[in-house]
Amino acid sequence: MNNHSPRKKASRSAKSPGAGKRASAAEPNGSGKRERILDAAVRVFAQEGFYNAKVSQIAHVAGVADGTIYLYFKSKDDLLISLFEDRMERVNDNLRAALAAETSACDRLRRVVRLHLELVESNRPMAEVISVELRQSSKFIREYANPKFAEFLRLIAGAIAEGQEAGELRPDLDPQLLARSLFGALDEIALAWLVKGPKHTNDKMDLSHAAKQLGHLFIDGLKARPKE
Repeated sequence: MNNHSPRKKASRSAKSPGAGKRASAAEPNGSGKRERILDAAVRVFAQEGFYNAKVSQIAHVAGVADGTIYLYFKSKDDLLISLFEDRMERVNDNLRAALAAETSACDRLRRVVRLHLELVESNRPMAEVISVELRQSSKFIREYANPKFAEFLRLIAGAIAEGQEAGELRPDLDPQLLARSLFGALDEIALAWLVKGPKHTNDKMDLSHAAKQLGHLFIDGLKARPKE
């Protein structure tokens, strides 16, 4: 997390993690324990910040031994990336279903905007991890190929391309570039909302209003022009 929002101190004495092999899929209750660790990581990363968070803290919140973390994840960076992949897969599944429920390109894009900001508002800790803490991991920024996010952009670009083919949207614009542009605007709005924090309730951005404004701005710019 950045310096805009102070964090509570929740330090725990770290134990030596040891090496250990990563847990196999056949391990009893393995998936449930892994999910507990991921849920705990969301809470600790959001509260402490990725840089300050300790594996021992995550283990304490998850109710497992410190070394258990390393049965599932190679490092704290690997845990962060795995958390991102898991949650982004859910986001993509929700986005596919939402896009399939709409019949027009404009309605699909409005749903993209609304769904993204609703997820930010309803799950603040996870939004902080995705919008803020991922930027603190040099491994994520420099080495990770980010296939789940690429799929997210492809879903948006696909909705735009379909709208262009149907004659609803301007055909002269690049769907991939537009998808990135829309995400960039959504990401900036989410970041501004998150940075304000709960102490700034009076001047906090209204995400519902922001979704409507961004939808109007983006879709009005994309609508096909009548031929002269």
